[in-house]
Amino acid sequence: MNATRRNFLTLAGGLGALGALGCAATRQSQSQDQPQGQPQDDAPSVDLKEFESLRLDTAAWRYDSDNDCYYQLGLTYCTKPGNDSYESLAIFVPGAYFDATKKGDTYSCVVRKDATVGSLSPACAPAVLPINSLRLNAQSSPESYSFEGLSRYLSAGLVYVYAGFRGRSSGYTSTSKDMVLGGAPWPVVDLKAAIRYLRYNAASLPIDPERVMVFGYGAGGGLSAVLGAMGDSDLYAPYLDAIGAATHDAEGEPLSDGIYGSASWCPITSLDTQDSAYEWMMGQFADADTRADGSWTKLLSMDLANAYGDYVNAMDLRDKDDEALTLGAVSDGAYLDGSYYDYVMGTIEAAAADFLRSASWPYTYTPAQMADPCFPGDPNLKREAEQEVGSPGGSSGAATASPSGVSSVSSTVYDSTTAYLSSLNEGNRWMTYSASRGRVRIASLWDFVAHCRPATRPVCGFDMLDRSSPCNQLFGIGKESTLHFDAMVGGLLSAHHDSYAAAEGYEARYADDWDGDLAKKDAFDVGMAERVNAMNPLYTLSGRYDGYGKAKVAPHWRINSGLFQTETAITAELNLALALDHYQGVSDVSYTPVWGRGFELAERDGDAQDKLVEWVVGCCPQAVSEVDSSAG
Repeated sequence: MNATRRNFLTLAGGLGALGALGCAATRQSQSQDQPQGQPQDDAPSVDLKEFESLRLDTAAWRYDSDNDCYYQLGLTYCTKPGNDSYESLAIFVPGAYFDATKKGDTYSCVVRKDATVGSLSPACAPAVLPINSLRLNAQSSPESYSFEGLSRYLSAGLVYVYAGFRGRSSGYTSTSKDMVLGGAPWPVVDLKAAIRYLRYNAASLPIDPERVMVFGYGAGGGLSAVLGAMGDSDLYAPYLDAIGAATHDAEGEPLSDGIYGSASWCPITSLDTQDSAYEWMMGQFADADTRADGSWTKLLSMDLANAYGDYVNAMDLRDKDDEALTLGAVSDGAYLDGSYYDYVMGTIEAAAADFLRSASWPYTYTPAQMADPCFPGDPNLKREAEQEVGSPGGSSGAATASPSGVSSVSSTVYDSTTAYLSSLNEGNRWMTYSASRGRVRIASLWDFVAHCRPATRPVCGFDMLDRSSPCNQLFGIGKESTLHFDAMVGGLLSAHHDSYAAAEGYEARYADDWDGDLAKKDAFDVGMAERVNAMNPLYTLSGRYDGYGKAKVAPHWRINSGLFQTETAITAELNLALALDHYQGVSDVSYTPVWGRGFELAERDGDAQDKLVEWVVGCCPQAVSEVDSSAG
């Protein structure tokens, strides 16, 4: 199996590398034996004026002279938008990149090719797109302008693009009686259309069109990962066609929606296994509420944990030495042994050791929780955040909220490493630190979870029994606003019906509910399984899935996660990083689990957005065309 896998990876990676240097030339629809960039004899001609309505008006720029920023708002990025507020974008450009002529209230701008801002120029500057939505609420395009928060991006030479997109559920607007479709995969589809819009207008923008980079946190971080892993995937074709997303530029050359880099914090992703992963890492160690002995959900929790072990063993995950990572069973049958278990523990221990080596004492620990909004671009979001009072929920103690999206509770001060470890080890010495070797040892995953990351979600916390989670909304269809989507849960309900029925609290309708929902199709005749795949970056990165190798994958990745967050298991981002590390054509993967941080923009030090900008600039040392020339 591994030999076949490696051969396929080499082929897929080679295609990905070609795409990174010339993404418009690589299309899934192209014949395998057709020379790249050459038209096929039987290829249909394209209408060169088909997307003319999407052409950027270069005489419509507005200018903020105080901050030397040109901008345009309300640019519709597809020809048949379902909603103008969501399917439009705003562009913010460093002033130095344009030669401008004032015409009334607006400016006519031409790209100044010899300009530089920081280390970047129009030939190599990336366009960066924030996904400013923690739980995939719809993101509106800005209706007004504010420069606040943009300086760190534009002063580094980045072009900042704030694109609206539809969210996790369908709904109505105040201006129309027609339902605005939402849910999977519409958030991905809309942003793909926005990316194609930027490439359609690349000649009028001071960007390298190959360098589009996306970043987000929470479910928005998961969306960023999907965009990074699923460039040009055929899964989205009918949806992109429905909204009139650009397929070719004004010269007839095909347009790609693949991206150059993906960054995320605490990504909520791989929803096909989130319930089972949560029970494997956290739920199986709990014994209260839905995991109380005697309840049927306790049985489901253990079955989900074991099903996750079977899933891992079918994934062909490998470490940096190309050694297979698998789970093995201990005496009671739980999957708490094997190289995958050791890898997870080693990841946690390394993060703890890094923290203890670098922490400044006294150290103040302040639990934090993210809430919308976080990234700049839409001043309306900031005003709404300033009007909110208190914590976003789930926190205890006195809480304070800030417009940056962080809500924190009361702090604890530790005078020394010894005091910190003594507090963690109170009642049970489960963690040790050797300062001379700079190493941490943690007794077991159980101990870490109990002290630092206890389960806070119920069993089936993503695909809730009553269909009440944001993820259930994500997979709703039209007026059926919430649906079950987790096929693993559905399979266990069918396979273990009798044992669950004999336990406390089980209702016979559960299995029927899942079976019925999993069989539903949306308006494009796309089934639930395909819609779940369309929100899963591993679908194209792991040989376990049918989509393996059938998309263009971003070459640059940054994934950060707070190790103390309880929203998800650590496994989704860990598996993503492992798969990317072994995918040919991926240049670099920065995966950083951060000890002591929760569900937030988790960083080991410094400001998260400053770190992001530093990473983006580091990925763009020179123009792709220049890289291509030097390689030749």
